[in-house]
Amino acid sequence: MTEKPAWLKVRYKPAAVDRLTANFRAKGLHTVCQEAHCPNRGECYESGTATFILLGDVCTRNCRFCQVGGGRPQAPDPEEPAQLAETVKDMQLDHVVLTQVTRDDLADGGAAHMAQAVRAIRQTNPAVSIEVLISDLGGDPEALQTVLDAKPDVLNHNVEMVPRLYPTIRPGAKYDRSLEVLARSKDRLSDGLTKSGFMLGLGESDDEVRALLADLRRVRCDIVTISQYLQPSPAHQPVDRYVTPEAFEAWAEAARALGFRYVVSGPLVRSSYRALAAYRAGREA
Repeated sequence: MTEKPAWLKVRYKPAAVDRLTANFRAKGLHTVCQEAHCPNRGECYESGTATFILLGDVCTRNCRFCQVGGGRPQAPDPEEPAQLAETVKDMQLDHVVLTQVTRDDLADGGAAHMAQAVRAIRQTNPAVSIEVLISDLGGDPEALQTVLDAKPDVLNHNVEMVPRLYPTIRPGAKYDRSLEVLARSKDRLSDGLTKSGFMLGLGESDDEVRALLADLRRVRCDIVTISQYLQPSPAHQPVDRYVTPEAFEAWAEAARALGFRYVVSGPLVRSSYRALAAYRAGREA
């Protein structure tokens, strides 16, 4: 690919990034902002928000699009939920996003640990709204129910890309299984919202994107994020193309027309970008 276009360049905010990163590391916590090299971390850190990764920073899958490292992870830290709750309190957050690495080595995929973190935050910070961004949990409905029983305000699970690309770029996952996670969550999370996201620039066609959006609405997904794929390193899947801001806005209009409660679409969008605004808008809708 050619050099990144101007719309993909962001202003780094070193003071906010360095200060909060040091705070997280001192408490042994991980953020997706750092692990995935999110381009919006300066903006989010400056406003005092962050997305936390539970269950360590080693993933058991080897997707060709993701910056998070693979390998053999350590056992879950039993102190992590309490430490996380205290950090959320210290940061005086209004809304927190909890995500996880995929943990196929655990019988429940890490569901009980995620649920414990949600409950710990609720106990310490009762006014905070909570979004969980989970793996597919191996398709285990009981594991999913464990997370839902903790009553997160938003259940987020990303389909990531159109289904044709799964075998080569996301081989450990199954598109239909991801849709089932969203469908079950919508059925069982009576007062909550469901959310998903996917990337453009991996070689998908417009017809495939339209079909993906229709699939998400078929399972009554409330919120969708649409983003540009950026290659983390030369070892990862190459970028097929850079999608223009105008094209992202067109996809946002198409998604709204299908009935999504809230759409975040743009070159620098990531799953948790403007998560509080999406949550509030989804509730109002």
